[in-house]
Amino acid sequence: MTDRPLLRFDNLHVTLEVKGEPRTVIHRVDLDVPAGSAVGLVGESGSGKSLTARSVLRLLPPGAQVSGDISFDGASVPAMTPAALRALRSRDVAMVFQDPRAHINPLRTIGDFLTEGLVALQKVDRGKADTRAAALLEEVGIADAARRLRQRPAELSGGLLQRVMIASALLAEPRLLLADEPTTALDVTTQADVMAVIDEARTQRGLAMLFITHDLALAAAVCDRIAVMYAGSTVEELPAEHLYDAHHPYTRALLASRPDAGAATEPLRAIPGNPQAAFEAGAGCAFAPRCPEVQERCTSEAPAMRLVGDARAACHFPRSFAPADGPADRSKDDA
Repeated sequence: MTDRPLLRFDNLHVTLEVKGEPRTVIHRVDLDVPAGSAVGLVGESGSGKSLTARSVLRLLPPGAQVSGDISFDGASVPAMTPAALRALRSRDVAMVFQDPRAHINPLRTIGDFLTEGLVALQKVDRGKADTRAAALLEEVGIADAARRLRQRPAELSGGLLQRVMIASALLAEPRLLLADEPTTALDVTTQADVMAVIDEARTQRGLAMLFITHDLALAAAVCDRIAVMYAGSTVEELPAEHLYDAHHPYTRALLASRPDAGAATEPLRAIPGNPQAAFEAGAGCAFAPRCPEVQERCTSEAPAMRLVGDARAACHFPRSFAPADGPADRSKDDA
């Protein structure tokens, strides 16, 4: 019996050509998303979160070189034929993008946008497709759905458009939802409403979700596990309920830099130095130049992911590190 995750990143590397030179933008991602679970992916801007999510659907820039592997239900995504990739994109995996106005054709109606896949790929009758789309709009909190189907994107607010994007993702009844910062451009009240819609829809349908966000508290609230990225690599993965007991210095620094509403007179705490891109990282730990706990070994030797209790951390000296713990080995999952 195979107990494999629905989605797995196995030593993923992505290289792009920039001004004629190869640049590594994803250095190492090792991450599992089990069926029915929600995994949060957090980290500073430029750490590679969105590219990691887009790699699942092979939505990378032209010329991107991928090594390592991404597997969906045991099938390698980089090795998929065009037909298999179309099936993955149209049926198995759906993505909710950060800016809906950039991904919904402004010249077509909401109804056209929602039903195109059903009509063209699943051969659903247009009338039945409209009925399904209207029902799903109502489900995600959009009233007067029949009228909304006839409107164009410019006639809807950002919050309503993001709900339309969620409805579009759910219409195909996927098994995995990729949510790339779906609330970033929305006001606080609308953010809460949209996340409630996503979480409820995911729970009711038993969807797995990879949720990208800058909001650590939100990730802890809606996810089962959280993975932290820095300079194109996953540096820690731990249960969401243990986020505030993180082992990696970078995760602890992110938590410490969050504004505290109860300490209005305290200055904001920032992580010293500048975030690094994957191609800027040296031979050692990429976080070493900014780490308050750096030691000589950190500057010369890149740390491997190691088991630390019920978490994994890429750090030579993680908090609560037990010498008996060794490098994280996931091969037994595929036995």
